[in-house]
Amino acid sequence: MMQDMMPVSDYLIRMRDGTIKQVNPFTGTEVWTVPGRGHRPLGNDDKPGAPLDPARDGAHCAFCHGRVYETPPEKARLVRTTAGWETLKGLGAGEVGDTDWLFRRVPNLFEIVSCDYWEKNYQYVLPPALQARKDGYLASERGRRHVLDIVESRMRLSGVDEQTVRKTSDTEKLAAANAFFGGGHELIIGRQHFVAGATNDNQLASSGTMTPEEHYQYFRFTIEALRDIYLSNRYVRYVAVFQNWLKAAGASFDHLHKQLVAIDERGVSNDMEIRLVRANPNIYNEEAVNYAAYRNLVFAENDHAIAFAGFGHRFPTLEIYSKSERSQPWNHSVEELRGVSDLVHACHAAMGPGIPCNEEWHYKPPDADVPMPWRVQIKWRVSNPAGFEGGTLIYVNTIDPESLRDKVVPRIFQLKNEGRIALMKIAFECDCVPNCLKYNPAVRQQHSREAEFQPLSGDARSES
Repeated sequence: MMQDMMPVSDYLIRMRDGTIKQVNPFTGTEVWTVPGRGHRPLGNDDKPGAPLDPARDGAHCAFCHGRVYETPPEKARLVRTTAGWETLKGLGAGEVGDTDWLFRRVPNLFEIVSCDYWEKNYQYVLPPALQARKDGYLASERGRRHVLDIVESRMRLSGVDEQTVRKTSDTEKLAAANAFFGGGHELIIGRQHFVAGATNDNQLASSGTMTPEEHYQYFRFTIEALRDIYLSNRYVRYVAVFQNWLKAAGASFDHLHKQLVAIDERGVSNDMEIRLVRANPNIYNEEAVNYAAYRNLVFAENDHAIAFAGFGHRFPTLEIYSKSERSQPWNHSVEELRGVSDLVHACHAAMGPGIPCNEEWHYKPPDADVPMPWRVQIKWRVSNPAGFEGGTLIYVNTIDPESLRDKVVPRIFQLKNEGRIALMKIAFECDCVPNCLKYNPAVRQQHSREAEFQPLSGDARSES
């Protein structure tokens, strides 16, 4: 086993010339940071942008709030009312303009794993509630026309010639619309393309430009969708949750959105980690958070989550781990979910909207037999693997973990002082208590005693 062969001290080594070698304790990925290759601009925050055309407000891309009929029928929207936040479901085509929304949940027009995949390989059919939703939406002429327009648009974008599009019957087109009501690839789309009051096209609205409360609602709304996907298709074994920010990180539009993709496997990464957890149930404490704390890589912490500069990743990576004893995000309490959201939000705010990145969620697959903590990785896409990496499987990461920490910490302090992020402990303020992740039952028992960290009875200074 990889863990038996790799001493902890070898995860992060600084060579005499300044080269830093890293190994990922979960994947075995080898990464080098070579002196002199990291002094490059990271984002485009300081680049001058082109003036925005006021006439295009709300219509800059297909995800904007003025172009809602260019996406498939939405499954839900999150709105702010005088009573608080409310999730609206089941709106008809004629109702989508009746309420302002902060986030929409819509099917992806081009699925990674299609509804056809589930139907042909598993004989999947729409559950009664989703079939009723489809029938209801198509019952109105506006809803029917919307669905037909989207199906025809997808055909054209897929390379189908116009004559074939016209010859295909409405019945065939509507049969292909099952993906819009019961598919397993969904988007959580933010309302704003640019920040409020933006005048130039480099003033994009990102995860970090939200308030902490808005970001929490973004997370909560995403988790509602995650749970719904599992409940609507019993053949799903895992739902990947991720966010590609900016085209350089794989985004189709520079408009904030998360993606959820249902698959019928747990995935290679999960299978590898499950084997490691069986061998060492406390691996996420020992080889991730504890190790990061001992190397002073932890840069933020609150009661329910902890963040550190990751090691052994192909790209500079900020990692946020939930401390909860619950392994899956939909089982987190409000306070636990808010704790994770606050640290993720702070990371995005600190890096700014100009750095392309992938936000990846990792959690215990429902059919896994071992506990695994929910953790979020934010990978900065500031370099491109090339021939050296392909020939050696050693990846060159231009920013080492300590430098990454040093880039983030001053900015988080500034944001905290300005009141733009939630309250949290930063850098030297962090407690970094060993084994702070409670997903492991043995660790929970240890924390329930807490004898090692309780104040001593009496005046310890007077005792010899």
